Amino acid sequence: MLFKKCWLILVAIFVLMVISVKAAPKKEIIRVGFFPNITHAQAILGMADGTFQKNLGKEIEIKKYVFNAGPSVIEAMLARQLDLAYIGPNPAINGYLKTKGTLLKIIAGAASGGAALVLRADLGIKSVKQLEGLKIASPQIGNTQDVALRYFLKNNGFKLREQGGKVEAIPISNPDQLNLFLKKEIDGAWTVEPWVSRLKAEAGGVIFLDERSLWPKGKFVTAHIIVSQTYLKKNPTRVKRWLQAHVQITQGINSNKAMAVKILNRELKRITGSSLPDRILTEAFDNLDLTYDPLPESLYVSAGRAYELGFLGKSRPDLSKIYDLRLLNEVLKDLRLPPVGMDE
Repeated sequence: MLFKKCWLILVAIFVLMVISVKAAPKKEIIRVGFFPNITHAQAILGMADGTFQKNLGKEIEIKKYVFNAGPSVIEAMLARQLDLAYIGPNPAINGYLKTKGTLLKIIAGAASGGAALVLRADLGIKSVKQLEGLKIASPQIGNTQDVALRYFLKNNGFKLREQGGKVEAIPISNPDQLNLFLKKEIDGAWTVEPWVSRLKAEAGGVIFLDERSLWPKGKFVTAHIIVSQTYLKKNPTRVKRWLQAHVQITQGINSNKAMAVKILNRELKRITGSSLPDRILTEAFDNLDLTYDPLPESLYVSAGRAYELGFLGKSRPDLSKIYDLRLLNEVLKDLRLPPVGMDE
């Protein structure tokens, strides 16, 4: 009899455990990609302090993926391994065009500016004409800064060495640019923060041209947020909550940059194993603007230049539907802020 009672108690406990497991709600997942980079500061800081998690709710799990190159982000999204990402303009354009507009949408801005042509100080270059014969690096062939460099040279009458000219545009990763700069094996680099400030502070470089001077009001997109179209259609409320946090984080950073620098440096060290002097990050922040405005007109202009340089195929790209700013503008309306991108 005692055995029978014990057996019944064990069965009851087992049934309750099964019911409990079945009743426990399964967490939904959002897979987010970003770079350990100052232009992706909102992603880094917002996940570090829990702002994104708070906005999404406990039932949503954020899976974080750190990337070092835009093409890898697009590949992950193509493989359905990524839902949302912070990324530069040119990889987003390439991903959109290669999939005939089916892969992604740009849903918000992240950063503007922060790019410059830095030359070795010992060269004493004072005018554009003196760029003749120089070896100038960019981070990657066809990337945002590479297009800017090649277009600037072309627009100023220069031919590249492979075209019979005397100027070289060489794709070199940012860390290698710094080393070659110090060895005087390259003469300059068109790059983005924090590498602009690092080339100045660590390699004796000087800013020959701040790219902001080439754009109306000094505004041009350096980074923005993309989301897979599949995820956006299935989870618009979740995406809107992400954008609410993104706007909040952007405003917070811009209102207290000194605090943002300290937290960002701490997080960069945690992610990459190394940090930068606060003074370099502070200078880098001064050279760019963190923003939720995607600045679409600058993307269209940049894409047109990439097309002219032969990077986007034989037909002029149609990017008229690359943006979906409805959710962002709903967020801005709720916060009584002006809408963005309404003239695209």
